[in-house]
Amino acid sequence: MSIRTDARRAATTVAAAVVLGALLVGCSEAASQGHDARRAADAGTTVGTEAEIRAEASTPTETGEAAFNGPEAVRDAFAGLQATLNEDCAPGSSDCAYFLGRVNDELLRLDKSMKADAQGPGHFKEPIAWIATLRRTLKDDTSTDNLEKHRSELIGTRDRVNTWMQGHPEDYR
Repeated sequence: MSIRTDARRAATTVAAAVVLGALLVGCSEAASQGHDARRAADAGTTVGTEAEIRAEASTPTETGEAAFNGPEAVRDAFAGLQATLNEDCAPGSSDCAYFLGRVNDELLRLDKSMKADAQGPGHFKEPIAWIATLRRTLKDDTSTDNLEKHRSELIGTRDRVNTWMQGHPEDYR
């Protein structure tokens, strides 16, 4: 359980760094736009007032917290699931808790992104149903013992979803 917690903490730290980097890039672009406005004014063209440019730069964008907490694109979530394909674990081994927790987390991320996709959840009917069956089987118990108990269902669901997605390449390319 602590390995999964550490992995989540690391993922949160990386995501925060990415958001911070995006905000810094946005700030430098806003400053650059201010300089462009001054140059355009000197040349007699109109780009917008500095106040307009600052207002536009301060408008919330998808690089903020809403994008971080929102569902990701199906292709991105599927890439996370695919990263688990060549991995496995022996029940009781030290890495099994992490691996099975990761497979479960990746399936839940993909489920969330499929439900939020523009094509609608009806397009992803089968994988969403398989993941729902798995969730009912796990009964929201993500303890190591329960994940190991349902190891074959977790890996089986991962493999079924992967096979389905491979048959629908337009959904992840």
